[in-house]
Amino acid sequence: MTSKVYYEGNLRTKCVHLKSENEIITDAPVDNSGKGEAFSPTDTVATALASCMITVMAIKAEQLGVTFVNVSADVKKIMSVNPRRISKISILISLPINLSKENKEILENIGDSCPVHNSLDPKLVRDIKYNWI
Repeated sequence: MTSKVYYEGNLRTKCVHLKSENEIITDAPVDNSGKGEAFSPTDTVATALASCMITVMAIKAEQLGVTFVNVSADVKKIMSVNPRRISKISILISLPINLSKENKEILENIGDSCPVHNSLDPKLVRDIKYNWI
């Protein structure tokens, strides 16, 4: 088993990673009867996409002998109403790294094919931008 999720009441869950015992708290968003005091479950999906992209890019960068530091991502999630679902995820990955055009393309291709990206519904719009600073 990977994790255990506990309902805490008031539209809040506590998610526990069993191996490390790290916790994630989720709350229902304000626009869906919640308090919005923590990541919503759909926020975690959008954030997981950016986290996965950066992780696999870092793995590839290490294989290429490239220093991969100070990388960050801005994530925006857009919801649709009927049915209620994530309709669009916009991610801007900032990479203050000086690389060759070839290595940039390699890392972008790796990011665009991360496991979370490949697991999401093809109808979900993904607006991914890489900002090589």
